Amino acid sequence: MKSELIVDVQPQEVSIALLEDGRLVSLQKESRTLAYAVGDIYLAKVKKLMPGLNAAFVNVGYEKDAFLHYLDLGPHFSSFSEFLKEMPRGDSKAPFPQVQKMKLLPDIDKHGTITDQLVKDQELLVQIVKEPISTKGPRLTTEISFTGRYMVLIPFSDKISISQKIRTGAEKARLRHLVESIRPRNFGVIIRTSAEGKSVAELNHELKTLLKCWEDTLENARKGVVPSLIFEEESRIVGVLRDVFSPDFENIYVNDPEVLQHLQTYVSLIAPEKKDIVKLYRKEEPIFDHFNITRQIKSSFGKTVSFKSGAYIIIEHTEALHVIDVNSGNRTKAGNDQENNALEVNLRAADEIARQLRLRDMGGIIVVDFIDMNKPEHRQALYEHMREVMANDRARHNILPLSKFGLMQITRQRVRPALDIITTETCPSCFGKGEVQPSLLFTDTLHEKLTYLVNDLKARDFVMYVHPYVDAYLKKGLISLYRRWRLELGGKFKILPSQELAYLQYRVLDADRNEIDLKEEKDLDKSSTTKTKNKAKNRDQE
Repeated sequence: MKSELIVDVQPQEVSIALLEDGRLVSLQKESRTLAYAVGDIYLAKVKKLMPGLNAAFVNVGYEKDAFLHYLDLGPHFSSFSEFLKEMPRGDSKAPFPQVQKMKLLPDIDKHGTITDQLVKDQELLVQIVKEPISTKGPRLTTEISFTGRYMVLIPFSDKISISQKIRTGAEKARLRHLVESIRPRNFGVIIRTSAEGKSVAELNHELKTLLKCWEDTLENARKGVVPSLIFEEESRIVGVLRDVFSPDFENIYVNDPEVLQHLQTYVSLIAPEKKDIVKLYRKEEPIFDHFNITRQIKSSFGKTVSFKSGAYIIIEHTEALHVIDVNSGNRTKAGNDQENNALEVNLRAADEIARQLRLRDMGGIIVVDFIDMNKPEHRQALYEHMREVMANDRARHNILPLSKFGLMQITRQRVRPALDIITTETCPSCFGKGEVQPSLLFTDTLHEKLTYLVNDLKARDFVMYVHPYVDAYLKKGLISLYRRWRLELGGKFKILPSQELAYLQYRVLDADRNEIDLKEEKDLDKSSTTKTKNKAKNRDQE
């Protein structure tokens, strides 16, 4: 399977698409000003104890207080709390207590209460485990961990765990022995699947890197004020790469030189022989358009998603769960056997549903209403097929067999809001009112904007993106409108197609790929109208 990672870096947002054999299977969008990402560590303060919920609300600087449940304190909270009491603060030059030299205290009671461990205004080090979703604040844990490519480091633990996806008993024993020989005392380690076959030098190098993250976190906590961010998880671009990277990756394309450097540095660390797969995309055509991602996004998101032979699924989102309905549609090649037809549609729907769960990052409870099947062996075959196609999903999930009503229930780990992209387009001319300017005059509008950019703003080397149909119209013929405008205005501008835009919509980027704001169109139109009236008035006076 050919795997490629495509990174679209825009001034306000970064989009990361994972392609498998050219098919979009994962899409993540991240604001470049995003706060409270999973993995970030904060110096925080207990705001309120809620004995009824056996939880506490903690101030981490978010508009909504974060939620910390008793079970998220972790079994080693007593040792962690004792360490925080001894940790120097402010400008103190006193050395930090050594976790390796501590005597770990007994685990806290699994059935204890939050008031046994926390008090109001107590300062804590907390880590984000779930981003803010809807009206809820972030969810926290005090069981701090640092994630690397091959392992996860957990201070105040003394346990080594190994990924269940490593099947060979001999390899598990080898990894356990290696990690046991290099890890410091009182630091737990989770060995990840990607550690399989790695040498002790590679594991030791990453372990030292993770220990340095822990030391830097403590140093930031010493100087920090409550609440403050003291450890920031790697950017999601690097995080996605860390989690999904495999020797099968053939290309990683990115359209930003700065992000290119970050990715090349990271790939050089984890797989020096693959550093050349990270490439800079230099074309002016939008990167997602070039790799056919924009078209796949528009066809894969939205309420209705079609797949094979006219069949389709309908996806509805609610606060509590996601509901998916499978429909056979008007399948042209359907046979006479209704039972086999139902099985075929359900199997193909399972493929698409597994893709949609990853693509939209849907979490929580998912209920799927498959087409009814009477034969038990067909129902079992569908259940096994769904488990098989979900096997590559990195999010924790659980699948139940079909109920007697033909419903399949799936639970999937949710750590951030589901990705919901609106594929319908609001008319950029009337904004939903139902009346638009004549489309024939749209070229006049573009000419006015180009004139304003070149003559008034003195813009040079900018790119105006328009809908592909509009682009084709502007460039048709030997002496096209596009060529005449460039000769008339003398500007070094370009007009290029973009599949993201609606029919009568345009977007302008300067030489540094920053968007030029031309939204004050009413003011521009008024000034243009005023100039026209003044010219007419002067002619009359003459």
